[in-house]
Amino acid sequence: MALHTLFPTPVYEASLAADRGFEAFLAELEEGCRMLAAEDRAGRAWCKEHNYGGYTSYASLNDLPQRVSVFDQLRRKLDRHAAAFAEDLQYELGGGRLRLDSLWVNMLKPGAAHTSHIHPHSVLSGTVYVVVPKGASALKFEDPRLPMMMAAPPRRADAAENRRAFVYLKPEPGTVLMWESWLRHEVPVNTARSERISISFNYGWR
Repeated sequence: MALHTLFPTPVYEASLAADRGFEAFLAELEEGCRMLAAEDRAGRAWCKEHNYGGYTSYASLNDLPQRVSVFDQLRRKLDRHAAAFAEDLQYELGGGRLRLDSLWVNMLKPGAAHTSHIHPHSVLSGTVYVVVPKGASALKFEDPRLPMMMAAPPRRADAAENRRAFVYLKPEPGTVLMWESWLRHEVPVNTARSERISISFNYGWR
């Protein structure tokens, strides 16, 4: 008997924690995120209008690496991880390369969530985690074949990770998660007693 595992859905996971000066870098990232949340009036207004439970710079600021130096340091770190992931995916980039084209802060309050979504018009998307309090949400990924499964029975409770319809990855401060942008994902309700702070990003092929 032969069993072919076709069309895998890879999710890249790494950590910045082993990088030199990580603790100071992480503290500076947190300070930068909190500064934006305090000063970005347009972002706060957008969050209020769209019932976002916390703060995000997604719809208000598109120049974080130029605005705050620590975000440019983060961009350079992420570029290396994106290149490693692209190599593993065996992308043929031709004369182009993957470029970071958006980077935004997310501060999710207790009791808040981020509903299921994809990132259109991008190649790779991901998140780096800055503050992950006890009880904070994992990141939930959905099997992209789910809408086509129709009459399929549910998976066993002890099913292997690569056989589940939903997979939850629990990050720590400094964790980098990256995936192909078509992969549907969500942030379940934050059950921690304090904010969960992360920085999300997209890469395009240019």
